[in-house]
Amino acid sequence: MKKLTLILSILLFTSSAFAGSCPMMAKGVDAKIAEAQKLRDAGMKAHDNGDHAKSEELLGKALEMFKG
Repeated sequence: MKKLTLILSILLFTSSAFAGSCPMMAKGVDAKIAEAQKLRDAGMKAHDNGDHAKSEELLGKALEMFKG
Protein backbone atom coordinates (compact mmCIF):
# COMPACT_ATOMS: atom_id res chain seq x y z
CA MET A 1 0.00 0.00 0.00
CA LYS A 2 2.87 2.35 0.78
CA LYS A 3 4.35 1.73 -2.66
CA LEU A 4 1.06 2.56 -4.34
CA THR A 5 0.74 5.79 -2.33
CA LEU A 6 4.32 6.74 -3.18
CA ILE A 7 3.82 6.08 -6.90
CA LEU A 8 0.58 8.07 -6.99
CA SER A 9 2.22 10.97 -5.14
CA ILE A 10 5.14 11.03 -7.56
CA LEU A 11 2.81 11.00 -10.56
CA LEU A 12 0.72 13.81 -9.12
CA PHE A 13 3.68 16.09 -8.41
CA THR A 14 5.43 15.27 -11.68
CA SER A 15 2.45 16.27 -13.82
CA SER A 16 2.01 19.54 -11.92
CA ALA A 17 5.70 20.37 -12.39
CA PHE A 18 5.31 20.19 -16.17
CA ALA A 19 2.24 22.44 -16.10
CA GLY A 20 4.50 25.49 -15.85
CA SER A 21 5.88 24.83 -19.33
CA CYS A 22 2.53 25.44 -21.05
CA PRO A 23 2.90 29.24 -21.30
CA MET A 24 6.40 28.84 -22.75
CA MET A 25 5.13 26.37 -25.32
CA ALA A 26 2.26 28.70 -26.22
CA LYS A 27 4.73 31.56 -26.79
CA GLY A 28 6.70 29.34 -29.15
CA VAL A 29 3.54 28.51 -31.09
CA ASP A 30 2.54 32.19 -31.20
CA ALA A 31 5.96 33.15 -32.57
CA LYS A 32 5.73 30.47 -35.26
CA ILE A 33 2.22 31.58 -36.22
CA ALA A 34 3.32 35.23 -36.41
CA GLU A 35 6.26 34.39 -38.69
CA ALA A 36 4.09 32.15 -40.87
CA GLN A 37 1.53 34.97 -41.15
CA LYS A 38 4.26 37.37 -42.32
CA LEU A 39 5.39 34.87 -44.95
CA ARG A 40 1.78 34.33 -46.02
CA ASP A 41 1.15 38.06 -46.35
CA ALA A 42 4.36 38.53 -48.34
CA GLY A 43 3.44 35.55 -50.53
CA MET A 44 -0.01 36.93 -51.29
CA LYS A 45 1.47 40.35 -52.03
CA ALA A 46 3.90 38.75 -54.48
CA HIS A 47 0.97 36.86 -56.05
CA ASP A 48 -1.03 40.06 -56.43
CA ASN A 49 1.99 41.69 -58.08
CA GLY A 50 2.25 38.83 -60.58
CA ASP A 51 5.41 37.25 -59.13
CA HIS A 52 4.03 33.74 -58.79
CA ALA A 53 7.42 32.06 -58.36
CA LYS A 54 8.21 34.26 -55.36
CA SER A 55 4.69 33.72 -54.04
CA GLU A 56 5.05 29.94 -54.19
CA GLU A 57 8.46 30.14 -52.50
CA LEU A 58 7.17 32.25 -49.60
CA LEU A 59 3.99 30.25 -49.12
CA GLY A 60 6.00 27.03 -49.25
CA LYS A 61 8.27 28.32 -46.48
CA ALA A 62 5.22 29.17 -44.39
CA LEU A 63 3.83 25.65 -44.84
CA GLU A 64 7.20 24.04 -44.01
CA MET A 65 7.13 25.72 -40.61
CA PHE A 66 4.25 23.48 -39.58
CA LYS A 67 5.70 20.17 -40.76
CA GLY A 68 7.57 17.85 -38.50
